[in-house]
Amino acid sequence: MFRLDADRAVRFCDGLRRRDFLHAGSLAAMGLSLTDWFGLRALGATDNSKDVNCILLMLIGGPSQLDTFDMKPNAPVEIRGPYKPIKTNVPGIEISENFPRTAKHADKFSLIRSMYHTAAAVHDTGHQMMQTGRLFQGGIEHPHMGCVLSKLKGPKGDVPAHVLLPRPIGNTGGNMPHGQTAGFLGKGFDPFVLNADPSDPNFKVPDMLPPDYLTALRVDRRRNWREMVDRSVSEFETSSDARLLDSTFQQAYTLMSSQKAREAFELHREPEAVRERYGLNRFGQSCLLARRLIEAGVRFVTVNMFETVFDEITWDIHGSKPFSPISCYRDLVGPMFDMAYSSLLSDLSERGLLSNTMVVGTGEFGRTPKINPAGGRDHWPQCWTMLMGGGPIKGGTIVGSSDEIGGAPRDRPVTPAQIAATVYRGLGIDIQQELPGVQGRPIPLVDRGTEPISELFA
Repeated sequence: MFRLDADRAVRFCDGLRRRDFLHAGSLAAMGLSLTDWFGLRALGATDNSKDVNCILLMLIGGPSQLDTFDMKPNAPVEIRGPYKPIKTNVPGIEISENFPRTAKHADKFSLIRSMYHTAAAVHDTGHQMMQTGRLFQGGIEHPHMGCVLSKLKGPKGDVPAHVLLPRPIGNTGGNMPHGQTAGFLGKGFDPFVLNADPSDPNFKVPDMLPPDYLTALRVDRRRNWREMVDRSVSEFETSSDARLLDSTFQQAYTLMSSQKAREAFELHREPEAVRERYGLNRFGQSCLLARRLIEAGVRFVTVNMFETVFDEITWDIHGSKPFSPISCYRDLVGPMFDMAYSSLLSDLSERGLLSNTMVVGTGEFGRTPKINPAGGRDHWPQCWTMLMGGGPIKGGTIVGSSDEIGGAPRDRPVTPAQIAATVYRGLGIDIQQELPGVQGRPIPLVDRGTEPISELFA
């Protein structure tokens, strides 16, 4: 146990490491784990006149393009699958019958039907590329797009710049990073991770202190925390991590004690009818919480629809356990997405937020064109479909197309790097700039020559 009243400077046997300091007994009660995602604000090449936000919906498991947004009704049955297309409110655009509510909002989003990548057909690599624009190689972990935004524009007011809901991606079989941290930018720009299920009746945010917990005495103690640290761990203060703590502590305290920040996470303030419209499940309530956070000033919200692909019904429809059957698109996963996504789009639109909030929905890859012997579809990074809308992104548009079996791009192939460039452009960030990489070596925001998808901008 680390003691605040110790008379001597504290040394740790394995060196002065920030995680040891944060794990010291008294710190957990202070909520100092919140400082991980606060950092020194950097002056980036950003256009603040285009103050656009983003909600990224990570559809963990890899949705089948053929059973969702790029159907092939004239293909043989083993290709087209069990579902039929339905019309949307945009002439010429059809999607799966599993998304009747989403079909009424096709004017608010565009479909990119020619997504592909050439890396290994495993979940982890897709997660990396779709959230950072790059595959992790040479021991370098690239930053999530929301973490880049956090560094370049910083937080607005008392709320963090980037929040991840409800929990980070867990085991998806590859034992590799999933691209949901700040990577080489440093932990000061990591997202604030909810680490709780917003659909839980007893939902509350860990490390957020309710007002009635903050007695006058405890508030005073927290405000004087820096002085206590100065007296107790003067040697620790010389480390770079301690300087990070010094620069961010006040911001962390502001979040803990901010009524506005706390209220943004309080889903019980929403009418029950609104909560039901989103779906009383983890993904639905996370999408509703994402809307509340955007309203409160959060710039970027990442929502993981699932945490793993094992022993849980997800988009990962191999057809046999521990994975999911193709029927789950009709019975569970499809309706769950349909309710949450359509409600999010309509809610943002009705509240005047869609014009400055991009909503991006994607999996890490697609599924095999031919149904396998187990009645499902396997991993297929050669072609899939994703959704983008809101902010400066045009709705009611289709970018690219796939071949007659949905197995490869027919035209306008699009890579994860181009998606990152498109998101950055939408956020008003100059994609030509560089970020400070490992040992200060500059790393381009996106690979040279990578361009945004121009068709998505008016």
